[in-house]
Amino acid sequence: MSRMTPFSSPLLLGFDTMEKTLERIAKGSEGYPPYNIERIRASADGCKSERLRITLAVAGFCDEDLEVTTEENQLVIRGRQSDNDGREYLHRGIAARQFQRMFVLADGMQVVSAELKNGLLSVDLIRPEPERMVRKINISVRD
Repeated sequence: MSRMTPFSSPLLLGFDTMEKTLERIAKGSEGYPPYNIERIRASADGCKSERLRITLAVAGFCDEDLEVTTEENQLVIRGRQSDNDGREYLHRGIAARQFQRMFVLADGMQVVSAELKNGLLSVDLIRPEPERMVRKINISVRD
């Protein structure tokens, strides 16, 4: 017996990969590092695009330890701290741990910038307003 999903409807052509993406998101990942996602209000420049900011708490990481990339339709943020600093710890409560945080991007989303300030990594994204396009399809007649 096959499993029926909302994406198996014949009216949703081309959305077959959406189900796989939703399953991957539902599996989730660990909660490190914590993050916020906020909508940035339109600025005075009159830009008609949606602006988002993802802010990750990455205290202890410097810019050389962080990597922000886009891979296909995903934003991938990785952090790697080196543990070879020659220090001798009596107590180690702040671990040098690695992380990888992934965000699935909607079609058209673009990464504008990434900034590290006071232990917070902010990644700004925009989705430009798509152009409204109407295309006429010619109908061929055969008798």
